[in-house]
Amino acid sequence: MDFPILNGLDDEVRRHVVAAARLRRFARGEVVFHEGDPGDTFHLIAKGRFGVRVSTQLGETVTLAVLGRGDFFGELALVGVNPRTATITALEAAETMALHRDAFDELRGTHPPVQAFLVQVLGEQVRRLSDQVIEALYVPADKRVLRRLSGLAGIYAHADGGPVEIPMTQDDLATMAGTSRATVNRVLGEAEQAGLITIGRRRVSVLDAAALAMRGE
Repeated sequence: MDFPILNGLDDEVRRHVVAAARLRRFARGEVVFHEGDPGDTFHLIAKGRFGVRVSTQLGETVTLAVLGRGDFFGELALVGVNPRTATITALEAAETMALHRDAFDELRGTHPPVQAFLVQVLGEQVRRLSDQVIEALYVPADKRVLRRLSGLAGIYAHADGGPVEIPMTQDDLATMAGTSRATVNRVLGEAEQAGLITIGRRRVSVLDAAALAMRGE
């Protein structure tokens, strides 16, 4: 299995990490863990897609991100940070390689170089969060919407290269982009008029992923 977060690690470290993980399967709609749960397991996504959702102070549940094959979640469990900060739900039949904190601690004790994996994971998460903060501060809302849609097109793309169906609502896109539903509605309407997408009920079809990505730059 190909997990980008393992790239750059020594072959021995990569082998030990994969060997210590266990395959877990999830049905569509199954919750991996809830926000507020105690955390003890890190997950590498081997198949399918997962939604990252949090609750607001008003009691609403909003989508922050969609993760696909090769992504990861639950990294803070490896350093004993509790509780979980988001709810992770399988959006379709999916699989992960799950690494329990106890197994990882044992691995670090017997193979100290495995510590490099933890540094890699936490470093990547810091980079992601830094990018999100910079984007929120300096990138206009219109471009943020286009970037989220382009990113989702990559996650939902298929081998034949045809139109990409993204099963997301405009409310989902608004919370992922950190903007209003009215802004998302306007940006999607403009993209549809340009022939880049078509808008359906609770989904968006991307017709020209390359042109969409260029608009978000």
